[in-house]
Amino acid sequence: MLAERMQGLGVSVFSQMDQLRSELSRQGKEFINLSIGSPDRPPALAVRQALSKAALDGSLYGYTLTRGTAAFRQSCAAWYQHRFGVSLDPEREVLPLMGSQDGLAHVFLAYINPGDLALIPDPGYPIYTAGLMLSGGRKVALPLLEENGFLPDLQAIAPEIAGRAKLMFLNYPNNPTAATASLSFFEEVVAFAGEYGILVCHDAAYSELAFDGFRPVSFLQAKDAKTVGIEFHSLSKTFNFAGARLGFVVGNPDVIAQLTLLKSNIDYGGFAPVLRAGAAALAGSGAEVEENRQAYQRRRDVFLQGCAEVGWQIPAPKASMFAWAPVPTRQDSFTFAVKLAREAGVLVVPGVAFGGYGEGFVRVALVQQDDVMQEAAKRIQEFLRHQG
Repeated sequence: MLAERMQGLGVSVFSQMDQLRSELSRQGKEFINLSIGSPDRPPALAVRQALSKAALDGSLYGYTLTRGTAAFRQSCAAWYQHRFGVSLDPEREVLPLMGSQDGLAHVFLAYINPGDLALIPDPGYPIYTAGLMLSGGRKVALPLLEENGFLPDLQAIAPEIAGRAKLMFLNYPNNPTAATASLSFFEEVVAFAGEYGILVCHDAAYSELAFDGFRPVSFLQAKDAKTVGIEFHSLSKTFNFAGARLGFVVGNPDVIAQLTLLKSNIDYGGFAPVLRAGAAALAGSGAEVEENRQAYQRRRDVFLQGCAEVGWQIPAPKASMFAWAPVPTRQDSFTFAVKLAREAGVLVVPGVAFGGYGEGFVRVALVQQDDVMQEAAKRIQEFLRHQG
């Protein structure tokens, strides 16, 4: 008999969309996949060379410590200082992760007992809900509404709920809404969390995918943020490192220590050559990161312009690799996404996959080359012209 915790993992909108994608493939139908937020670009050549050189070093195939290497932790701290002006102790305030999702899931095991409450954004990245469920916790949805700029209204959280909540998850630039947060918002979060004794977990995976000169802030830039929280970062999006599985978490040293203890009982550190390549990426000039931004910005502009030509007005995201698009027909998001896939051969994710408050939107991933994004827009134009 399976454990009860597995029951909620089987069927989801994502699973249904995966089944649809498989069905289209079996039928031999050609489609453009804008559903998965997986980078299609490789890491910079210098980073790949660092990985290749390290992979040929026969001494680097043993176990690594849970805390990874000092060189990688130091690179993380140096990058944070350069990028955000945030000082970190590489020994106490930095922990490498095998992808940021690794840490996002494990923090629940470290802090949530069955029945404990956690404040989870809705719509939100699915691991926040799944990790909480697997630990036996109870979700309190933080509605991300368009009228609030897709930021949670902290004042709308009942004091009795806030007083019982142990964790608050946030994610800016946001997946799926592509919303961004200001330093003043994070300062409000710090004050709120301090008042109620809540641990803030901020997912900053998309901080370096920002457009038109905009640069997102770090949660840790807010005064006293380290006293109430931690921040997760991923090399997947910033440096196109997705398959290499490397990220890190920084911030409150006591929380970092507990995550280190938990992970030391579950796994080891990441592959040493990957850690070396990650350190090389973090220490790079930043030119490749800027090139990455420009590539996603071009894709955004090509796609949104094409959709606007047929009347589908999609707000231009300031950051992330996604566009959060209002459903342009009188359909729910799932029905629209399925119809778009079957009739136009363009796959997007219905907003309801990210929670009930995601209804009315679809998420479009800007993960194809410019010409493919343009072709997707043309298909959508044709599709919408026939919807009446």
